[in-house]
Amino acid sequence: MVEEGAPAPVSKPRLVATDLDGTLVRTDGSVSERTREVLLAVEALGVPVVFVTGRPLRWTEVVFEHVGSHGLAIVSNGALVWDVARDEPRTVRPMDTATALAVSQDLRAAVPGTTFAVESLEGIDLEPGFMERATLPAGVRRAPIEQLFDRPALKLLARHEELDPEEFWSLAEEVVQGRLVVTWSSTSALLEISAPGVTKASTLAQVAAGLGVEAADVIAFGDMPNDLPMLTWAGTSYAMADAHPSVVAAADHLAPGHDDDGVAQVLAGVFDL
Repeated sequence: MVEEGAPAPVSKPRLVATDLDGTLVRTDGSVSERTREVLLAVEALGVPVVFVTGRPLRWTEVVFEHVGSHGLAIVSNGALVWDVARDEPRTVRPMDTATALAVSQDLRAAVPGTTFAVESLEGIDLEPGFMERATLPAGVRRAPIEQLFDRPALKLLARHEELDPEEFWSLAEEVVQGRLVVTWSSTSALLEISAPGVTKASTLAQVAAGLGVEAADVIAFGDMPNDLPMLTWAGTSYAMADAHPSVVAAADHLAPGHDDDGVAQVLAGVFDL
């Protein structure tokens, strides 16, 4: 880990990958005009900007205007690649239903009080006891977990109302034992569970390869544990100044905080904007 304000890479990156919440998006949920201008300037140089987020599609669409008309967005921690220009999925990496159901049953047995929700292309469905913090869209189903896997699941959400987020993640890792990928990015005990091998990094690698870009030519930004695979894969990585300690330790460089337009500040320097 180097200090904040580290020198720009010797060669200019050929792809920018950035997380949203806690990274590009401010605490009030906005993307500043300065950040928007910098992203558009980078795009104008022919360098694609790819949003790589744990958000579901319905929460990512609100910031698509900032990714460029031809851009791609990696959604749900890598389970979905969305073609912004065509407004359609390019890649879908769902979970195996039997495995996801077995994991949910095992996790509840090992950690009583666990409740679940399932994200799909159609939206979110929740168990009756799952306490969602955000406003839910119309038409949300509430049913036992066994009834929520009737369509391809992009992400399984597990919530606990009493445990610490990292403690819950550690317990879940012992239960899951590699059958699925378990990560987290919330200040509450909310786990985000994906198909085997599905991470921000693995899907970003596919997108980059399709664009003829190698890992060494990617600059990535993040702030939470679900960003770690992407940050360790990218040739140049920045943790936000207010990132989780594990992210700060893993990244190459430290960017100013997300409320200080840290991504924009770094990119302006890297690309001499």
